[in-house]
Amino acid sequence: MNVVVVESPAKAKTINKYLGSGYKVLASFGHVRDLPAKDGSVRPDEDFDMSWEVDGASAKRMKDIADAVKSSDGLILATDPDREGEAISWHVLDLLKKKKVIGDKPVKRVVFNAITKSAVLDAMKSPRDIDIDLVDAYLARRALDYLVGFNLSPVLWRKLPGARSAGRVQSVALRLVCDRESEIERFVSEEYWNISALLKTPRGDEFEARLVSASGKRLQPRAIGNGEEAGRLKTLLEGASYRVESVEAKPTKRNPGPPFTTSTLQQAASSKLGFSASRTMQVAQKLYEGIDIGGETVGLITYMRTDGVQMAPEAIDAARRAIAGQFGDRYLPEKARFYSTKAKNAQEAHEAIRPTDFDRTPDQVRRYLDADQLRLYDLIWKRGIASQMASAEIERTTVEIDADNAGNKAGLRATGSVIRFDGFIAAYTDQKEDGEQSDDGDEDGRLPEINAREDLAKQKINASQHFTEPPPRYSEASLIKKMEELGIGRPSTYAATLATLRDREYVVIDKRKLIPQSKGRLVTAFLESFFTRYVEYDFTASLEEKLDQISAGELKWKDVLRDFWRDFFAQIEDTKELRVTNVLDALNEELAPLVFPKRDDGGDPRTCQVCGTGQLSLKLGKYGAFVGCSNYPECNYTRQLSSDTNGDAEAAASSEPQSLGKDPHTGEEITLRSGRFGPYVQRGDGKEAKRASLPKGWTPASIDHEKAMALLSLPRDIGAHPETGKMISSGIGRYGPFVLHDGSYANLESVEDVFSIGLNRAVSVIADKQSKGPGGRGGKTAAALKELGDHPDGGAITVRDGKYGPYVNWGKINATLPKGQDAQSVTLEEALQLIAGKAAKAPAGKAKAKAKTATAKSAKSDETKTAKPKAKPKAAAKTKKA
Repeated sequence: MNVVVVESPAKAKTINKYLGSGYKVLASFGHVRDLPAKDGSVRPDEDFDMSWEVDGASAKRMKDIADAVKSSDGLILATDPDREGEAISWHVLDLLKKKKVIGDKPVKRVVFNAITKSAVLDAMKSPRDIDIDLVDAYLARRALDYLVGFNLSPVLWRKLPGARSAGRVQSVALRLVCDRESEIERFVSEEYWNISALLKTPRGDEFEARLVSASGKRLQPRAIGNGEEAGRLKTLLEGASYRVESVEAKPTKRNPGPPFTTSTLQQAASSKLGFSASRTMQVAQKLYEGIDIGGETVGLITYMRTDGVQMAPEAIDAARRAIAGQFGDRYLPEKARFYSTKAKNAQEAHEAIRPTDFDRTPDQVRRYLDADQLRLYDLIWKRGIASQMASAEIERTTVEIDADNAGNKAGLRATGSVIRFDGFIAAYTDQKEDGEQSDDGDEDGRLPEINAREDLAKQKINASQHFTEPPPRYSEASLIKKMEELGIGRPSTYAATLATLRDREYVVIDKRKLIPQSKGRLVTAFLESFFTRYVEYDFTASLEEKLDQISAGELKWKDVLRDFWRDFFAQIEDTKELRVTNVLDALNEELAPLVFPKRDDGGDPRTCQVCGTGQLSLKLGKYGAFVGCSNYPECNYTRQLSSDTNGDAEAAASSEPQSLGKDPHTGEEITLRSGRFGPYVQRGDGKEAKRASLPKGWTPASIDHEKAMALLSLPRDIGAHPETGKMISSGIGRYGPFVLHDGSYANLESVEDVFSIGLNRAVSVIADKQSKGPGGRGGKTAAALKELGDHPDGGAITVRDGKYGPYVNWGKINATLPKGQDAQSVTLEEALQLIAGKAAKAPAGKAKAKAKTATAKSAKSDETKTAKPKAKPKAAAKTKKA
């Protein structure tokens, strides 16, 4: 018997059926170990030696795998076909070697791109060794993220109170959002006019033509800059006669786009289906791992973490057969289409995302899928099959028209197009191609019959005023597209990066647009001022290129780390000399439009409006940044930063109910309301109406129909536990998001996890909670609800739930939270104050005296800023990062 290790239990069951009784398939449940979030996990002074930690749940699973391997004939590592999958196989093998259960047993690595019987059996025929270059690239990426996150974040805590974390990719993504906001703030709108004529042919058909030239000069876009000029040209056209100069019909072709990559799938699902990036990946994961179809679990799509755009030869052949059978031979091009990606740093080692069987149409699997699964599969199937179909043939017609008013001439143009042969568009029926814009002008519509040299009758002249608009804020889809173009991060990490920005409250999503909050603007301005290199787009992309070179065996991973750490460590050290006044001066200049908006009276935005003599400036307090007067304490004027006001939506939510649409199942109206305990959503009316409060971090401005439906559907059934058969559900409770199984709760990291967590991860979270026991790992303390970071004197500070309610813990000191305070809302600064207060009341003791002294330093007014904070660039403070 051979032991096969895969990542998820869902795959384990399916693959075991495919392989038969000669194999035992076990799941690792993803990563089996990770770097612990504490000082010394990555040690640059020891040539970047790394310490790994196996949590309780993973230890139990590894014991099961080790026991099975002891009595086996060999080990087959079949984790996912990407860098993370390779790393998981390496971790599993390393742990088994340390347990001394491998011996001389053969160990092989197999990869399959789809969970189908043929794909799995074919993969088993082609085993290989673990790709050490891929593992090295994983180690380098993991070390880099650790070194940046756990060394830069403490700098933020000391120099920028209220900031929570920084990360190698997270901070650059945030900079993109903030830079766009700065562009919008600096934008100056300009007036322009468009002029068109409604004309009629001799046969009585009307069409519209736009003005393109006047007085022998071609008019550039937005060339008509004011109403006076527009009026003059309109008068010219009002009295003109019109004659067709030429009619040109030009055939063009429109080609299909390539099959989906991770990035383009997330973009298309966002624009077409309204899915977030994390929701897209959750649904795609289920389609990949398998759906029960007629009693057999079948993977419907290939692996969904890829930036390759090419399909395997056998898949191309299958697609061409399906096209001929379902659409006809005319829709089949003479030769197969081949694609190459334009994305920076793309690795095309894996296939694009495609259906595992093109004969399995969306209609055929409709009854086996839920609504979201069907919509995403439909998107993938259509894009995949369209990519191998014939080009659409379009005839584009351009009509040039002369206008003559007593010798004053002008030129007008009308354009239109008609599809002569739909080609690949037939796959989309009434849809445009997902994720693409047409360059062929078929959006112009069809023109009536128009002949050269014939006269036209004027019906109406239209002159419309317009104003240039600022660049739009990023949506999740457009930010992902930009990150991919710049080569920032990897497609598999985009969903997690965006979730981190939301969880840190650096951005909010309003009407699907990413809006940076003041906290995010401050972090970005600080990093751009004092860590410029590490948030530069080119630097981040070049680092990704080096990681790819490690994957290809062209660079040594520790050489890359040495080069990075040398300069990064020096920059961290330099912050020891950085005074808060330096920080404030830089932020005042960088964020002037945000911090000092223009005054209605035209006065100096930085002059205090209360005392009239003081200068306004950013101030850093223990609860974050605010604006204050330089004449403090004589003038106590302060105000919050302005970017976090959600104005209209908040006001709307606080007055009358705001309709969000109807529940498609019950037909009841869903509304956004504001009540005694804050904003909430409601379905229906009366006492029996279902209600759900908005969770922390969700603003009324960000609530749409999809989010409201998600809230009202809680608790959400995730699936039956594979061992007990009892249902696992997720929800939001008094202490935040959770999963529930058999009466036992386990906390989740974010609200979004409630809606996106799958069965595999839910089982893992529950197992991890159970491994700690009812009173924590040692049965003495409660499990942490939230980790706040390290105490200035060392040691983690956490929020826990006890017999008498939630409390903060540092070492042997427990300080109860004030009555009514939410455990999830506690900040590090608040925790330090509570610990200091508790220590002050207790008898003198070494630990308590230490806590009191350290906290007194931390709680000292940030506005005096005379002390030089102690920097610990090598310390790995306990914080979360992207």
